[in-house]
Amino acid sequence: MKIQLHKHFIKQYKKLRTIQRRIDERLSLFRIRPFDPALRNHGLAGKYQGCRSINITGDFRAIYELVDEETVRFIDLDTHSNLYK
Repeated sequence: MKIQLHKHFIKQYKKLRTIQRRIDERLSLFRIRPFDPALRNHGLAGKYQGCRSINITGDFRAIYELVDEETVRFIDLDTHSNLYK
């Protein structure tokens, strides 16, 4: 699985120094097993219709979209409440 990072995702990542290692671990797991139960991978509705989300920590989520069969693009990274307000 190829992973691309949107510039907004990268900007958010840089702000989250305290959990960057956790983000890296989750993206590595996603690359190997995108539907591992620990990721709680699920489809979204509303403003993120057509996208999917994975859990980074109890409160942080990473949102991604499918680019093609082998590639995804992570587009956003933030707390659950900030993403879905």
